[in-house]
Amino acid sequence: MMDFIYSRHGIEGKEKRLERFLEMLPGVLSWAIITGMFALSILKPLIAAVFMIAFLFYWLLRIIYMNIFLILSYARLKIEKETDWMERAREIDELKPGQPVFCDLSKISGVKKKIAAIIHCRQLRNLKKSGLPAPLSRDIYHLVIIPVIRENIDIVEPGIEAIKNGVYPSGRFLIIIALEEAAPDTVKQDMNKIKDRYRNDFFDFLITVHPANQQGEARVKGANTTFAARRAEEYLIEKGIAFENVLVSCFDADTVANPDYFACLTYYYMISPNRLRLSYQPIPVYHNNMWDVPGFARILDIGTSFFQLIEATNPSKLVTFSSHSISFKVLQEVGYWPPDMISDDSAIFWKSLIHYEGVYQVRPIYTTVSMDIVTGPTLRKTFISIYRQKRRWAWGVENFPIVMRAFLKSKKIALRQKFSYVYKLLDSFISWATWSFLLSLGSWLPVFFASREFATSTVYYTAPRIRHIMFGLASVGIIICMIISLLLLPAKRIKYGFLIKIRHVFEWLLIPVVLLILSALPALDAQTRLMFGSYMEFRATEKYRKKPA
Repeated sequence: MMDFIYSRHGIEGKEKRLERFLEMLPGVLSWAIITGMFALSILKPLIAAVFMIAFLFYWLLRIIYMNIFLILSYARLKIEKETDWMERAREIDELKPGQPVFCDLSKISGVKKKIAAIIHCRQLRNLKKSGLPAPLSRDIYHLVIIPVIRENIDIVEPGIEAIKNGVYPSGRFLIIIALEEAAPDTVKQDMNKIKDRYRNDFFDFLITVHPANQQGEARVKGANTTFAARRAEEYLIEKGIAFENVLVSCFDADTVANPDYFACLTYYYMISPNRLRLSYQPIPVYHNNMWDVPGFARILDIGTSFFQLIEATNPSKLVTFSSHSISFKVLQEVGYWPPDMISDDSAIFWKSLIHYEGVYQVRPIYTTVSMDIVTGPTLRKTFISIYRQKRRWAWGVENFPIVMRAFLKSKKIALRQKFSYVYKLLDSFISWATWSFLLSLGSWLPVFFASREFATSTVYYTAPRIRHIMFGLASVGIIICMIISLLLLPAKRIKYGFLIKIRHVFEWLLIPVVLLILSALPALDAQTRLMFGSYMEFRATEKYRKKPA
C-alpha cells in the first residue's frame, strides 16, 4: 500500500513547486492549442489548413469510434434490462465447492435473454476459476449517504422512496442524510420529517451534522460525506457488521436509483473475484425533470449520459463519476473522500488507485440512476447554474497534478499503466476545453486569413470541401445520438408526447453552440483558474423543481 497524502496541501519545497508546475500544465496546453491555431492561421494559413485537415480527420475517427461503442453499450444496457438480479445472486449463493458450472440455454427464449445468460455463465465460471468464495447475498448491507445543504423534502424524498420500493430488501439498508451545519433550519426540519417517515422501513436511518470550519477541510462535499462515513464506521463496529459486507453508495440529493440498482450492484459485487479492488459505476441519466428544462440543458446532459455509456465499454480507463458505489472496507482503508477537494467523485478513484499501487479499477454496472437536469426559475438563472455546474465538473482537472506526483513517487505502478492514465487525463481535459473552439472557429480561419499565395494553392480549394465532407460524415454520428436519445427517454406519459419528441430531435441542432458555450468554455475557465492558482470552492448546484400545474 502506497503511503501518499492525496492533497495539494501540506507539501513544501521541490514537491510544492512541482505541484504548481503541474497545475499550470493543462491550462497552458489548452491555451497554446487555441491561440496557436489562431496565430498560425494569420501567419501561416497554409500550414494551419493542413493541421486543421489532420485534426478533422482525427476528430471524425473519434466520432466513429465513440458511436460504435455507444451502440454496443446501449445494447448491453437493453440486454440486461429484464434481468432478475436477485435470482442471479441466489445462484451464486448456491454454488458448491468443486461443483462445475453448467448453463442450460435451451430453456431460455429470446435473443437478449440468451446473451444475458451467456454473459452470466461466463462470469460464474470466472468466479469459480478464481477459487475465491463470494459473500452470501443475505449478508450484504447497503449504506447510502446523501449529502444535503439546501435541498428540501421535494428533492430528497423521491430518492428515499425509490430505495424503499426497490427490488433489494429495504431491511438491509442504512440510510444517512449528511447535513451541513450551515443548512437552513427549514431544510433540517425537512430531513427530520423524512427520517420520521421512513426510519421503520430500513435497517436504520441516521442524520449526521457536519460542523463548519474544521481544520484541514475546505467547503466541499467530500468533507461532509467523510464525516458521515466515519460515523457509519463507528455504527458498523457497534453492530458487529463486517466492513467487507457493506457497499457504500454516495448519492447526490436528487438521485433516484432504478428499482433494480441495488440488486444489480449486489450481484456484481458477489460475482467479482477482485471485488475489494473495484468501484461500481452505473449509467447516469437525467430524467427526473427532463421535460421541465430548456432544450439546451436537456441536450447537454443527454451528452453526459452518452459519454458515460461510451466510457463503460473500457473499464481499464473508466473513472468514477457522480453517483457510484464502493466497498466500505476499501473506503475505510484509503481514508475516505478527500476533505479538501471539489471533485470528490473522481478523486476517490484516483486515491484508491494510488493507495493500492495500480491494482484498482472501476466496474461498469448496466443499470441506471436518474438525476435532475440543472434548471432555475428563469432562463438566465438556468444558464448560469449550468455553466457553474459544468465548470465544477471540469475542476476535476485538480486531480492531474496530484496523480502525477503520486505516479512519479510510485515504483510499483507499471510505467505503461502510468502513461495510459496520464494520457487519458490530459486528453480528456484538453479535448474538452479545445475541440469545440477548433471545430467552430479554427476550421475556417485559415481560409479567412488566406494570403494571395495561399489563395492560389490546391489546399485553399480543397480544404473547405474536405471540411464539408468531414462534417457531413460526422452528422451521421449525430443522427445515431438522436435515435439513442429517443430510445433512452423515460416512458412517462406526457401531453403531446409525440410532438415533444419531434421537438427534441430538432434540439440536437443546438449541439455545436451548446458544447462551445456550456461545455468547452467552462472547462477552459476551470483550467485557467487552476493555471493561475485561483482555487475554486464547492458551490452546491441549486435544485429547482417546477410545481405541477
